[in-house]
Amino acid sequence: MGQQDHGRSGDRTSYPHGPTRSALRRARQRRRWLLEALAAFACLTALVAYLGSEQHDTPREESAALPAPPSGRPVLPPPGSAQAGAVTPGLRPRQRPPSPSPSPTTPAVPPALTVSQADVPARVDLSAMGPVDWVQWGLLGARTTVRKRHGSGDIRDEGGRGERQSYDNNPEAYAWHDGAPVASADGTMSGVYTCDRGNGFTLAVAADGRLRTVHLYAGVWMARGRLDLRISGGGPASTLRLEDPHTARTADFTIRFRAAPGAKLLMTWTVEESLGDCGNVSLQAVALR
Repeated sequence: MGQQDHGRSGDRTSYPHGPTRSALRRARQRRRWLLEALAAFACLTALVAYLGSEQHDTPREESAALPAPPSGRPVLPPPGSAQAGAVTPGLRPRQRPPSPSPSPTTPAVPPALTVSQADVPARVDLSAMGPVDWVQWGLLGARTTVRKRHGSGDIRDEGGRGERQSYDNNPEAYAWHDGAPVASADGTMSGVYTCDRGNGFTLAVAADGRLRTVHLYAGVWMARGRLDLRISGGGPASTLRLEDPHTARTADFTIRFRAAPGAKLLMTWTVEESLGDCGNVSLQAVALR
């Protein structure tokens, strides 16, 4: 009886505070979770270490594509790189500041020269025919001319060979209303002449780069006259002749020319051949329009 009691008492004291079966099961489950977490962390750590060694052990390739900025414009390779001097499709070449514009130059004016010959009208209005400039010879003697008042002064008498004489029986009359020193004339028949072979007149008209028209009113008496035209500095030239072996003959030589400013049209009107006593060439007027 006493022994049985002792044995039951010993059974009660063997597990008075020991874990229950459910508590043990929960403890084992927590250990398993902890081990799994540690294993996962170890795997993750090893993976990160592996990836880091792969990224830094391999040298960067300079030819790797460069990311485009948010604006969508391509990025040029850095200076000094292998790609800096290469042309990449889709990329604009490096722009340079524009070169300064060259100073504008005046285009060259190609010289031009044409001439025609016609009869002189019975009356010539120099004010109408020469709105730019005009000159008339003979009214005031052999050496004094009448000019357009406030004209351009582009018509120049450059002399010539032989002695000049004035006359007043020209076949045609010349009139004006804007002259100086003679303000106006209704129709003078005066002019100047010079006799014998090789003698004559030299005239010039200044160029301005535009096409200009010159009317030269001249004649012959018992002679063959030669008109030589040329542009100073080089360019086209032309020659015309007017002849009458018996009496007087006049002509309106219409000259159209163009040359650069500073150049001039040169006109030489000479006796090429005297066909009688004092065969001569005459000069009445020049008009510029």
